Amino acid sequence: MKTQKRHLIAGAIALSLFGASTVMAAVSESEAAKLGNELTPIGAEKAGNGGAIPAWDGGLTDPGVNQPQQGIYPDPFPNDEVKFVIDQSNVDEYADNLSPGQVAMIKTYSTFSIPVYETRRTSTYPQELMDLAKENATTVSLTPDGNGLQNYEKGVPFPIPQKGQEVIFNHITRYRGGSIIRNVAQVTPQANGDFSPVKFTEHLTDRVELADYKPGMDDNVLFYFKQVITAPSRLAGNVLLVHETLDQVKEGRRAWLYNSGQRRVRRAPQVAYDGPGTAADGQRTSDNLDLFNGAPDRYNWELVGKKEMYIPYNSYRLASRDLSYNDIIQPGHINPSVTRYELHRVWHVRATLKDGERHIYARRDFFVDEDSWQIAVVDHYDGRGDLWRVAESHHVQGYDINVPAYAAETLYDLMSGRYLVMGLTNEESDPYTYGVNARSNDYTPAALRRAGVR
Repeated sequence: MKTQKRHLIAGAIALSLFGASTVMAAVSESEAAKLGNELTPIGAEKAGNGGAIPAWDGGLTDPGVNQPQQGIYPDPFPNDEVKFVIDQSNVDEYADNLSPGQVAMIKTYSTFSIPVYETRRTSTYPQELMDLAKENATTVSLTPDGNGLQNYEKGVPFPIPQKGQEVIFNHITRYRGGSIIRNVAQVTPQANGDFSPVKFTEHLTDRVELADYKPGMDDNVLFYFKQVITAPSRLAGNVLLVHETLDQVKEGRRAWLYNSGQRRVRRAPQVAYDGPGTAADGQRTSDNLDLFNGAPDRYNWELVGKKEMYIPYNSYRLASRDLSYNDIIQPGHINPSVTRYELHRVWHVRATLKDGERHIYARRDFFVDEDSWQIAVVDHYDGRGDLWRVAESHHVQGYDINVPAYAAETLYDLMSGRYLVMGLTNEESDPYTYGVNARSNDYTPAALRRAGVR
């Protein structure tokens, strides 16, 4: 009851600050004027909370001597020490600042814990995108059905959100670096901790970042994505291509698969909603990637409010080259000693499956970091209303290019005792390459065969 009361109070405060929910998405000029003043340029509360959460001072842009090399980011806070640990002995004391899924993880596994560090508000974006947020606040709106965006090109569409879908679209559309290539590993450990990595080379380019971009060209596309499996050998050469559309009800996601064994390209309509995730051994759905992606139309969305919560943050240690995957992967969950959690403010958005719609998740509770618009934690519930899976994203700030990112994404299955980790880079060469010169013909079905040659 105490937790519920605090949660409702947090929601009331947030809605009081940002205005009651209305049909119109765009806000007034006077509301937008708060951006860059009492709010950060992209809509977070600039002030601290008078306690653990400090004021936002521009984010981490100059880490001093810790300069990144080839997409590898040294920890800018190597001397920070754990302030306290949340585990089975004290989890009830901190439950108000955790999600039910995080509490369940601690109560299920005596080996799972949350090490809490000093809160550092490192997130920021390039100045151009922060400037665009104020313009977007007064001009961008949801489509009438809430499943797409109107008058949108790039940047944060809803820095002062009034609806649940607006918060989710802030996550979906967030800047990831423009045009990038990354080499990552995915693992789906058995209950005893045994695992075999699946490795990917992934290409992602925002439509507006294409070298041959022209206004009006493919204007319902948000970004282009190509995923090439490089290991193990039985899967190597298989390629997924996605044209991610903004309004996926108006125009569904375009997806193709190239099977290296058959040497054949085919359409892939199953790469959406609760279709199976690539090489994930049944441990995730297509829309679990990036904690949530794709069309929002199968759910009713509720903006519950804001709360303070312990979330994974500044997780440079987890991405360290000093760690092997064996150091990270354990039975039931990743190694808590290589994680870092901090107290931050998050938006709480609840998605409930619409009557007559189908999805393996009947409800999802999203907790979205106010400083980056990245989803930090998701609790997933099955059709009986039971808590099923818990997702966490381990935030890092790309402090040389002003881009928040993930060191890894985890998805824990409380029922099977298994889990999945996506985006590991510790053992990968050239984990991230930014500023890639990509053209539209790099993301055509004809390009799949070239990408899949072994």
